[in-house]
Amino acid sequence: MTPLTRRTPGTVLGLYLVYAVILLIFLTPVVWLLSLSIRTAAEVFVSELRIIPRAPTLQNFIYVLRNPQFLGYLWNGLVLSVIGAAGSVLVGAPAAYAFSRYRFRFKSQLLLAVLAFQMISPLVIMVPLYQYMQAIGLTESTFGAALVYVAVAAPLATWMLKGFFDSIPLELDDAAMIDGCTRFAGFIRVIAPLALPGVMATFILTTILGWSQFVVPFILMSRPNMLPIAVGIFNFLGTYTGSATQLIAAASVLSLLPAIAIFLIFQRYIVGALTAGAVKE
Repeated sequence: MTPLTRRTPGTVLGLYLVYAVILLIFLTPVVWLLSLSIRTAAEVFVSELRIIPRAPTLQNFIYVLRNPQFLGYLWNGLVLSVIGAAGSVLVGAPAAYAFSRYRFRFKSQLLLAVLAFQMISPLVIMVPLYQYMQAIGLTESTFGAALVYVAVAAPLATWMLKGFFDSIPLELDDAAMIDGCTRFAGFIRVIAPLALPGVMATFILTTILGWSQFVVPFILMSRPNMLPIAVGIFNFLGTYTGSATQLIAAASVLSLLPAIAIFLIFQRYIVGALTAGAVKE
């Protein structure tokens, strides 16, 4: 074992303490959300701090699931997320392949520019984005919102897929072209099938990214029958009279379940794809 990989017991303990603190920071809001979702309306405003309510109930979830508008929000969120993820992979895969295989001037700078686009929040371009989409008639449109989803996720898809393409030997491209394939045909017939695990992992992660998207549909859509789940929950409060905190919490918990389920089911493929490019020297 080299000095770089040797860890003392104190280092390991400190590392686990850091992990525990990070886990506590991220889990505390989720635990409190779960607590609110199983409370009665009267117990929401109880002053004492209790994680487990005195009278837990699942009635809030039943109320939310019986609301057809909520199910519509779930469906709209799924449609936008899947279309946005598929589009970002279709755009990002050729770009990632070009960055992986070709040598050209300003390649590193362009890669950094792609990363810089990923760092720009939609809030920064909220006003010009709305004006532009309104000018071309793509507000109040699932297609218009999906296009913006693609633009938001494409930089991440490009970076992820480039790392995966880097792990595929260049000799396979040469062999495909020797057999008569063009560069594009070699990409489609040889490289893309080999990169399928990475493509699937990228698709899954960008789907989850789209599922949590709030700003874009909030800006571009106002019709309740078109809103995805992230915006739908924001507007869900107006559906009920009186206190609805516990109902909003239940709706939020339900909206988390699809993303968590997808990640747990496909986590092996996601981790494998994310680490595939790390073995490339």
